[in-house]
Amino acid sequence: MPETLDFEKSLADLEALVERMEAGDLPLEESLTLFERGIRLTRLCQTVLDSAEQKVQVLMTQNGKETVADLDADESDPA
Repeated sequence: MPETLDFEKSLADLEALVERMEAGDLPLEESLTLFERGIRLTRLCQTVLDSAEQKVQVLMTQNGKETVADLDADESDPA
């Protein structure tokens, strides 16, 4: 990975970049530069998310079989 930014910082940078571009008062050349940076940040975030998804998948698999966890099992029944 050419850039080693953490996910939260990359996402915050991407959000700030989008806000600047949406303001619409940037010269074309700067808009293109920001767009390119946005594409790199988007790809970096997607790579981190894909990696996290793979880790979750590995953690949810036991003995070669996928397990399903009941996320509501620990919550008390409101009824």
